[in-house]
Amino acid sequence: MISTLTNILERPATSRFIMGVIIFNAILLGLETSGTIMARWGTIILLLDTICLSIFVIEIVAKLIVYRLSFFKSGWNWFDFVIVGIALVPAAQGLSVLRAMRVLRVLRIITVAPSLRRVVDGFVTALPGMASVFLLMAIIFYIGGVMATKLFGSAFPDWFGTLGLSLYSLFQIMTLESWSMGIVRPVMEVYPYAWAFFVPFIMVTTFAVVNLIVGLVVNSMQDAHSEESNALTDAYRDEVLDRLKAIEQRLNQR
Repeated sequence: MISTLTNILERPATSRFIMGVIIFNAILLGLETSGTIMARWGTIILLLDTICLSIFVIEIVAKLIVYRLSFFKSGWNWFDFVIVGIALVPAAQGLSVLRAMRVLRVLRIITVAPSLRRVVDGFVTALPGMASVFLLMAIIFYIGGVMATKLFGSAFPDWFGTLGLSLYSLFQIMTLESWSMGIVRPVMEVYPYAWAFFVPFIMVTTFAVVNLIVGLVVNSMQDAHSEESNALTDAYRDEVLDRLKAIEQRLNQR
C-alpha cells in the first residue's frame, strides 16, 4: 500500500492535479467575496471549497503515511502542513480572522511549481545580505526623520510634526507616490531650499539602496538556478556513465 501511495505522490500528474485544485480553490475563495454570487450559488461554492480542502487534507495524510517523520524534515512540507491546518481551525468567535486566512492556501502552489520554489529559495538565500541593507535603510530613515521633523515640523505638522509622521512621509517620498506635487513642492513654497534635503534622500534610498536589494535578490536567484543546473548536469552525467558501464559489461560478457 505504501509503495502504491509513493508512486501516486511522486507522479508528475499528481503535482499537476494538486496545482489545478489550488488554482480552482483560489477562484472559489475569490467568488466568496461577492455577496451577489454567494446569495445565488453560495451552497455549491462552499461545497466545492470543502471538497478542495478535503483533497489537501488527504494529500497531507498520504504524505505522512509514506514519509512518516521524514515528512517534517522539509521546510516546504511544514509550510503545507501549517497552511492546511489553519484552514481546518473553526472560524468562530475570536478566530474568525482565520477564515480570511484560508486564501493562504493559494500559496501552496509554490510547493508544486519548481520555478516559483526557485524564486522563493533565491529570496530566502538573499535575506542575510538584505538584513544589512535594511539596517542601513533604517539608519538613513532615522537620520532623515529627525532632520525633517526639526526642519519642517513647525510649518507642516501633518507630514512632519512628529518623528513617526516624518518617517511615514519619507517612506511615501521613497516610493515616489505623489512625492513632488503632494509633499515636496508645497514644502518648497515655504522652504525654497528644501530640495537640497529631499533630492539626495530620494537618490540614496530609491535609486541606490532599493536597487541594491533588487541586485541581491537577482544574484541569489541566479546562484540558485546555477546550482540546480549543475545538479541536473551531474545527474545526467552519472546516468550516462552508468549506461556506458552497463554496455561495457555486456561487451565483456561476450
